[in-house]
Amino acid sequence: MTQADSFLPHRTAALSALQDFVPHAGRHYASRRNYDLGAGRHEGVSQLSPYIRHRLLTEEEVLTAVLGRHSAEAAQKFIQEVFWRTYWKGWLEMRPDVWQSYQRALRGAVNDMQTQSQLRARWESACLGQTGIACFDGWAQELVDTGYLHNHARMWFASIWIFTLRLPWVLGADFFLRHLLDGDPASNTLGWRWVAGIQTPGKTYLARADNIAKYTEGRFRPAPDDLAPVAPAPETSPASERIGPPTSASFDPKAPTAFVLHEEDLSPGWILDRGLTPVGTALLAASDQATPFRISPQVETFRSQILHDTAFRWQARLGPVTDHATTAQALSDWAREIGAKQIVTSYAPVGPVANVLSAIEGVPVVRPLRPYDERAWPHATRGFFKFKDKIPDLLDHLSGPAPVKKEGETPRMAW
Repeated sequence: MTQADSFLPHRTAALSALQDFVPHAGRHYASRRNYDLGAGRHEGVSQLSPYIRHRLLTEEEVLTAVLGRHSAEAAQKFIQEVFWRTYWKGWLEMRPDVWQSYQRALRGAVNDMQTQSQLRARWESACLGQTGIACFDGWAQELVDTGYLHNHARMWFASIWIFTLRLPWVLGADFFLRHLLDGDPASNTLGWRWVAGIQTPGKTYLARADNIAKYTEGRFRPAPDDLAPVAPAPETSPASERIGPPTSASFDPKAPTAFVLHEEDLSPGWILDRGLTPVGTALLAASDQATPFRISPQVETFRSQILHDTAFRWQARLGPVTDHATTAQALSDWAREIGAKQIVTSYAPVGPVANVLSAIEGVPVVRPLRPYDERAWPHATRGFFKFKDKIPDLLDHLSGPAPVKKEGETPRMAW
């Protein structure tokens, strides 16, 4: 089985992957999570990120399953990794202009490539994995082939892109966002900013030959002169002004409602269980609007199929389903055509889905916020280590441990 084959686009596969990983979420994960052994051999990490990113598995059910098998102390490293994603989303939610600034800079870099042939040639070589740096080229090809890259490899790759190849970080962030099955605006943009020395001013990440050799177990052994010897911190503009965190909105479950099921949250039960009976549901994927280039067909297919898998599983409660209303105007027209007085949809964090939803006019759009996000995001005001102090309290609000399936038993995880 190839790495790409392992990310089957449905909830059953996500639950199976969670079940397989849970026994390893403690000591094994803590000791092996930094080792990148290549496609098909990423047994040191969970590989759940494509499912968590779209909430085909929610953070709460993943954490609950892990805590049903391990203590919070034993699974501390994995728990922190789950909350890193939560932290990034909350941080960007309170600084949406950072995403807008990235988008402007990306358009500028693309324009530069139209007039600077050398820049375009270097960018093409990097994207094709033809730079002559074996480790970098291997990771570029693995990403394109599988839609996945180990987290440690992502850091090395970004560092080499920025400091060795001297390519604009925004083009690298875009390359990842187009090809990663788990790519999302917050984790991807802010991760690249961190490597580049923008997220934490003055602190950059330097890819080192000895570190790569160690954590790939000799699979790659770059020569010292293959890589940049230093990672100079760039000059940065003043920190973005923080706005307040979003708050949840309430809806009238008795009003004729058009429901939007979007790629940011594919576990709709938490809204439907509030008494909502939609007169119709629209499926919304908008990832292609985050890049001036085409997203990978692999990513496009994965997201389309998990959307349709979710719609199929919930069909009895969604009403008639359409996947043709994919713009703000089309969604507004569709909602009026089916007689809806409101559009209800799970809150979408900063990114292309949120852009579409916020542009809808003519029908009120109600976006309730998951309690998990409402509790966690307000704490993403500074660095992660301040946020980390809140993790025990956030864990206390989980719905309670649920044992993970043992051999021959039926899963008892939250649905």
